[in-house]
Amino acid sequence: MTFLWRRRKCGRGGKRDKAIKPINSKKELTIPTHFRCPISLDLMKDPVSLSTGITYDRESIEKWIDAGNVTCPVTKQTLRNFDLIPNHALRKMIQEWCVDNKSYGVERIPTPRVPISPYEVSEICTRMLAATKNGDAKNCGELVKKIKNSAKESERNRRCIVSNGVGSGLADMFETFACFSADKHVGLLKEILSALTWSFPLGEEGVSRLKSTVSLRCMTWFMNGEDLFAKQNAIFVLKDMIYEDQSCLDGLAQIEGIEEALFHIVKVPICPKATQACLVIIHRMMLLQEKGSIITLRFVQMGIIPLILDILVEGNKGICERL
Repeated sequence: MTFLWRRRKCGRGGKRDKAIKPINSKKELTIPTHFRCPISLDLMKDPVSLSTGITYDRESIEKWIDAGNVTCPVTKQTLRNFDLIPNHALRKMIQEWCVDNKSYGVERIPTPRVPISPYEVSEICTRMLAATKNGDAKNCGELVKKIKNSAKESERNRRCIVSNGVGSGLADMFETFACFSADKHVGLLKEILSALTWSFPLGEEGVSRLKSTVSLRCMTWFMNGEDLFAKQNAIFVLKDMIYEDQSCLDGLAQIEGIEEALFHIVKVPICPKATQACLVIIHRMMLLQEKGSIITLRFVQMGIIPLILDILVEGNKGICERL
C-alpha cells in the first residue's frame, strides 16, 4: 500500500503546517508492509505479538478479541492465550522510519505507555482498603487520582480497572469518609464520585456501601449543592445504582430532600444526560409499591408534569428544526 504525503510548507514565522494529508505528488512515500497492521492496514503505533507470532497494532487486535474472536486473524489458528506481547524492536524501527521521513510530514509515533495489569489494580485496591480503614484521606486522594489518570490513558485500562473490583473499593471509601464528615472531606468525596461514574458494575458489596443511609444522604447533599460537576456525578451514580440494584430505591425514598433535589435539577437543567438520569430516578421512585403513590403526589404538587410537558415540546421543536 502506498501513501502520498505533502511536504510541510513553512508559513509565517517559519512555522510548519501540522496537517498531514495524502495527496497526489511526484514523490511517493511507501510504508513498509511489515510496519502496517494486518487488520487495519495502517501504520502501527503500538505493535504487539500474539502467541502465533503475528504482530498487530494493539488497538486493532484488542477490538478483534473483544468482539469474541478466539483465532489469529492471519493464521486462523486458535489462540492458546490472549496475551499481547509488546514488540519493542519493531516499534523502534517504526519510530526511526518516521524520523527519517519527517520531511514528508510523517510525525514520530510516541512510545506507548505500558497498560495497567490486573496485578497492579489488585495492589491499588489493597492500598485503598488499608488507607480507608486508617482514615488516611491524603493517601486515599492520591490513589483515586492514580486510578483516574490510568483510566484516562486508554479504554483498555478503564476496562481492566473496572473488571478487577476498584468500584467496590471506591464505594467503601465514599461511605467511610461521608460518615466521618462530608464538609471536611468534600474534595475527596467529589473525586470518588467522579471515578464512580465509570466504575459500574460495583458488585453486591459495592452497591451495599453506596445504598447505605450515610452514602445516600451525602449524594443528596451534593445534589442540593452549588457544584454542578459534583451534582451531575451524584445523579449519574444514583441512576447506575438503580440499574444494578433496584432495592436502593427504598433507601433513597427515605432520604429527606431527595424529591426537591431531583425536581430542581429537572427544573434548572445541568445537561441533557443529567436531566434524563433524574427523570429515570423519579420514574422508578414513583413505581415503588409502598410509597410510590405518596412520592408521585409530592412531585405532582411541586409541578413535575408541566416541566415534563415543556421538555417534550422543546424536544419536538428540536426534531422539527433538524428536519
